[in-house]
Amino acid sequence: MMDEQAFDRLQVKTPEQKFLHTLINEFRYAPKIAEAILQEAQSCLVGEPHRLRAGQMRVILARRRAGPGQALANTAQVEVTWTVDAGVEDLEVMRQWGSRNMRWMRIQRLLDEAIEQGGVASQEDLARGLQTSLRTIKRDFEQMHAAGVYLPSRGYLHGVGRGQTHKAQIIRRWLQGETYDQLSVNTHHSSQSIQRYIRAFLQVVELHQRGFADSQISLLLQIGLPLTQEYLEVYKQNDTPACRERLEEQLQRVQRGDRLEKGAR
Repeated sequence: MMDEQAFDRLQVKTPEQKFLHTLINEFRYAPKIAEAILQEAQSCLVGEPHRLRAGQMRVILARRRAGPGQALANTAQVEVTWTVDAGVEDLEVMRQWGSRNMRWMRIQRLLDEAIEQGGVASQEDLARGLQTSLRTIKRDFEQMHAAGVYLPSRGYLHGVGRGQTHKAQIIRRWLQGETYDQLSVNTHHSSQSIQRYIRAFLQVVELHQRGFADSQISLLLQIGLPLTQEYLEVYKQNDTPACRERLEEQLQRVQRGDRLEKGAR
């Protein structure tokens, strides 16, 4: 278990504490007022844990470890929160690469969110969530598979086993030298999304190096245990001198509290 001092140190480095520190020390708000502002900002921008944010929906999916080929009525199920529309990030992808690539990005996101929350989605689930036809989703799957994109849907996941989600694939490519701009062009994801994935990955690695268990990392960073373990697997698979140098440089930035360098060299 994690000792109290380690937990306290980690709490101080959270975005919430950084926000409070700015309000209190730079804007001279009283601590209680600063906390009230923080709570209101979280409610407006992030939402309460039990409430959906704009663009989100709850769906019932087959549980990830449920056997394939069973009727849905006889399959263990789980409730999953899907981010159908990520707002500005999705619009940026549509602006740069069009509606088809925005839909492709959303398909990857929904499949990954299902996996991270213990579920697995079918093509029918995706068609319903994205309000498009099953025929369109099937065509998208064929084209994405042909382009080498891993899609952990219900049938495909059980058919070929666990592959890397799009987040892990982006992290792997970043470790191997691609810049943010190159990743955005090659994967058709927004730079904001890519930066968020890399920041989460660096936080996972930092806590892992400090001796935290996978379950503790998942809890502290509020990301699913499957994603935590997947990030650590990518970390271990890319243990080369070049990747270590790139990773160490960015970890030092995280530890100093600096913002990640957008144009990572």
